[in-house]
Amino acid sequence: MNPSTLQEARKLFDTVKRLAARQKRITTIIAPPLAFLADLSLSYSGTNISFAAQDVFFEMKGAHTGEVSAPMLGSIGAEYVIIGHSERRARGERNEDIHKKMRIALAEGLKVILCVGEQERDQNASYLAFITEELISALSGVSKESLKRIIIVYEPIWAIGKRAEDAMSPHDMHEMSLFIRKVLATRYDRESALSARVLYGGSVEPTNALKLLSEGDIQGFLVGHASLSPQDFKEILSIAHSL
Repeated sequence: MNPSTLQEARKLFDTVKRLAARQKRITTIIAPPLAFLADLSLSYSGTNISFAAQDVFFEMKGAHTGEVSAPMLGSIGAEYVIIGHSERRARGERNEDIHKKMRIALAEGLKVILCVGEQERDQNASYLAFITEELISALSGVSKESLKRIIIVYEPIWAIGKRAEDAMSPHDMHEMSLFIRKVLATRYDRESALSARVLYGGSVEPTNALKLLSEGDIQGFLVGHASLSPQDFKEILSIAHSL
């Protein structure tokens, strides 16, 4: 729910537009609050930025007051939708709900940014089974061809909203990326697993972005609080563009 007003959102987006125009080797996806999505996307005529919605409902239409369908999102410029974000899961969203959202979003032509991640880590590594279940449940019935339209974000809940030094280490992220690809290889095949796009989300800042990108076996970030700071976001984009 940031920024708070359309005026603030427009001002921030004007800055992002200028930054993205100079970083043509990377893909920049903006996921503003739904109230601002149409205004920003329909006013943008460039090609360097795509737009995402922060959530979608799993029905096409009906008496679902307050919900927004995949066709609605597509009609106002959303190319992507975030599904399974940790904050949605924390409010009670189940794997079953996420699976239904995945199916309908893909069927309606949207690309999906799928978030998975554990609340905390345990010494017995049972969190790996937890992440496996999140992945397998979300991807149930999703074809190998459709996997190409999915970005997987590893979002460890214990690292969100903290300082860069509390984020995932590049070594640990590398291991998690390998694990995610192993699950994908089991579900699909090795080629699909290797070509999948894996991102990291959780206290991403300019101070840790370079090491995570260069050593973490990831293809990008789901940026949280740093995306509201033009200077921080500019540095993260520049780092990604340099690799």
